[in-house]
Amino acid sequence: MTVHPSLQTSIDAWTHSIEAISALVNPLVEGEWNRATELPGWSVRDVVSHVIGLECEMLGDPRPIHTLPRDLFHIKDELSRYMEVQVDVRRCHTAPEMTSELEYTIIRRSRQLRNEKREPDATVRGPLPGMETTLEEALRIRVFDVWLHEQDLRRALGTPGNLDSPGAQIVQERLLSGLPKVVAKKAAAPADSSVVLDVSGPMEFIRTVRVDAQGRGTLDSSVSLGPTVTLAMDWETYVRLAAGRVRPAAVAGQLKIDGDPELADAILRNFAITP
Repeated sequence: MTVHPSLQTSIDAWTHSIEAISALVNPLVEGEWNRATELPGWSVRDVVSHVIGLECEMLGDPRPIHTLPRDLFHIKDELSRYMEVQVDVRRCHTAPEMTSELEYTIIRRSRQLRNEKREPDATVRGPLPGMETTLEEALRIRVFDVWLHEQDLRRALGTPGNLDSPGAQIVQERLLSGLPKVVAKKAAAPADSSVVLDVSGPMEFIRTVRVDAQGRGTLDSSVSLGPTVTLAMDWETYVRLAAGRVRPAAVAGQLKIDGDPELADAILRNFAITP
């Protein structure tokens, strides 16, 4: 085996999600590529273009030389401008061009990952501009991104599924790792408070964020007695909120809130951990 065992889980999860994306979009007719997703300004075609573009960059391909039009009002900062280049350059591509490039990119990237001989802690370029990270972390970031975009496409196309796939496991870990910062820092939960997150569905779990006397938040799986706030929701709603796909008001019917309403509101306003 050339692949380090600790990388295999991420490679398998990436493969599962990106092949699911390919299966979703292969039968689409031209008009379906223009369906809007929950990502501002991005259609189904744009999400697939983004996935293709970042995988090509992970392969070491040069970025396109492309000037963005001035009327892309969803571009708010330099990061979104950077990400938009790989998207906008493909907006004129036809459905067959999109599916062909996606399939070819999957073949190339799968071959690269199968032949990966570097150690998990090897320094590599990350998926974000100017980013360097370990190979293991870079793969986990790609799983996180690809699985979330698979779900973006499924919601846009009305084809739910894979909410408990291998990629979902990695996404759950990553989203939960950001929860203490959301509660303790962004929402400024008071010292000695506790917040319980109760998530139902295919990836059900209960976690408690405890804020100590110094204002630091920690996450554990025990259930707090008499928590300051309890937030209950289903797994897909949690993903959409934590990944910044929707605002709390848009999914209010899927949320159950108990405890301090002001703290609950502050947490939900700061719930997204993605850029």
